[in-house]
Amino acid sequence: MAQDMTRRSAVGAILAAGLPGGAYGGTGAGGSGMKIQFAFDSHVFTATLLDEAPAQELAAMLPLDLTIEDYSNNEKIAYLPRKLTRRANASFGNEAPGDLCYYAPWGNLVLYYAAYHYSPGLIRLGRLDDGVQPLMTRGKFPLRATRV
Repeated sequence: MAQDMTRRSAVGAILAAGLPGGAYGGTGAGGSGMKIQFAFDSHVFTATLLDEAPAQELAAMLPLDLTIEDYSNNEKIAYLPRKLTRRANASFGNEAPGDLCYYAPWGNLVLYYAAYHYSPGLIRLGRLDDGVQPLMTRGKFPLRATRV
């Protein structure tokens, strides 16, 4: 049994280090298993939240009616009704399209659909479950965020 626990811990550490499915997967390796559903225009999609204090604080705010809009050439943003107060422990790596983040200085959610790099104040909250295609629709739309 002790050997089995050690094996599970090693697998969890490898997954959390950024291999496919790692820090975002289901209920293990950092994923809370809690899902958010987003809806705008004709798109409905989900994201799985990380098991981190800022993501839990976001989940406690749901449901939310926001506005999603284009920002730069790699992301969509939506301002929350109030800033999150809980902070993540550290910077992160392995940035990828499909990340759901929070930018603390401005108080907005960030949904990345193209490559990006970490910057101070950026907190990863989770990951889109089925890719970034919905985010390719350009424009400004009402956005509904609910807990699944």
